[in-house]
Amino acid sequence: MTRQRGIRRSAALAIALGLGLSGSLGTGPAGAQQKEGSTVRWGDCPEDVAAEAAPVVLKCATVFVPKDYADPGGDSIELMISRLASTDPGKRRGTLMLNPGGPGGSGLSQPAFLANRGIPSEVLDTYDVIGMDTRGIGRSAAVTCGFTPEGPYFANIPPYAVDDAAVTARAEAVEKVAEQCANRDKGGVLPHLTTANTARDLDRIREALGEERTSFLGYSYGTALGAAYASMFPERSDRIVLDSNIGDTHLDRDGMRRYALGVEQTFPDFARWAAARHDSYGLGRTVAQVRRTYFTLAERLDKEPVDGFDGNVLRQLTFGLLFKEVQYAKLAQHWQALKSDDAEAVRTAGARGAAADTPPSMDNQLSVFLAVSCNDVKWPTGVDTYRKGVAEDRERYPLFGAATANITPCAFWPYAPAEEPVAIDDDGPRNILLVQNLRDVPTPHVGGKLLRQKFADRSRLVSVDDSGHGVYVYGDNPCALNTTTRYLVTGEMPARDTLCRAG
Repeated sequence: MTRQRGIRRSAALAIALGLGLSGSLGTGPAGAQQKEGSTVRWGDCPEDVAAEAAPVVLKCATVFVPKDYADPGGDSIELMISRLASTDPGKRRGTLMLNPGGPGGSGLSQPAFLANRGIPSEVLDTYDVIGMDTRGIGRSAAVTCGFTPEGPYFANIPPYAVDDAAVTARAEAVEKVAEQCANRDKGGVLPHLTTANTARDLDRIREALGEERTSFLGYSYGTALGAAYASMFPERSDRIVLDSNIGDTHLDRDGMRRYALGVEQTFPDFARWAAARHDSYGLGRTVAQVRRTYFTLAERLDKEPVDGFDGNVLRQLTFGLLFKEVQYAKLAQHWQALKSDDAEAVRTAGARGAAADTPPSMDNQLSVFLAVSCNDVKWPTGVDTYRKGVAEDRERYPLFGAATANITPCAFWPYAPAEEPVAIDDDGPRNILLVQNLRDVPTPHVGGKLLRQKFADRSRLVSVDDSGHGVYVYGDNPCALNTTTRYLVTGEMPARDTLCRAG
């Protein structure tokens, strides 16, 4: 791997939406009797899934669903699901389906990840926890556009556009990317990758498992999927937890532009952290000084990249490493190396970033992210629209706005949306718990407020005075943990919207 490729891969991994599914911190229950009425036959999981889940033991199975729900008697595709079964029949309520985010995140090992990370045992007693690779991902009719680290598309956030000419150049590149995806779609699956179809898949899985209803826990893009399921199948939805909400049942241009708002709201937390450690990293003694350091570095690297590390890579890497405080030290290390203008230090810091665990194929993840985002809703097609948006957001959100407003392949997507985006249905059971940090890079707090407004009395919003992406189990706020666990185990919904204070 070349140094520039390594840095680009590190940045691409850092900004992949959704939460990582790795780590082993404990054990959980494994194995249970086949549920009466289920048509699913459980067996051993693939070796790589089993290794990632260890020491938890998961069981895996496949479920067939229509490739095209408009033609239910036509071709079918095979979805792989996993199960961490409840071992307490007296407490078992049903199934809890999971989604880690994306779109494009593999969820087969997610039940084990949550168990290893310390999800309360009462939740594991209450449910068979069901993970899955949703359509298009991993072992579920995987799609590929043939993306490579050397190509023009290897991150699901566009590059930062320093001027109008950069938007024009990007438009030429992403038009070819859209054509590339269409040319690689030999199985005809790509146009059927939508949030609505994935929600329909969830209901087919529920039926195959022999359940009258299903509960759901979704993170990041998983909140769009959960919102779609609860809207399309309200009476089949049980307890729904949507964590780190994007604000609707789909990701559109406005949703992507909100990433820049999330950066502006979250950056001061990193800046305070770095300022308190100025004697170690030298990035500034105040929040304002750290912010100036960012702009100084980015503008210098725009003109004179160091060892393949340009201003766009700095911005993309900063975006990704703001997701969690545990990553702040790595981010500060990168900045420190760049500030020193020492190419060897940059290579060393870049190597450390590129040495992070990488999934087998970023191509698959990026292809699904692109397909679902473009298929769900019609995106603007005029390049001038994106030039205007970039100019607006460069001023409004100077840290990252000229990236998230930039043009994507969705402007040239060869497939028109087959149906309208799923509309939020506020006429149903009060069973939707929304959980949201006040400061979150890809899903700022406004996403939770938007869904709360749309679901109305079906929902309650738990706002958490914390920074980072992911609250339940991923965060460390006792109020949020207790409130969410209580709802999943007992069904007790907060009487009103709640603020969980820091710590």
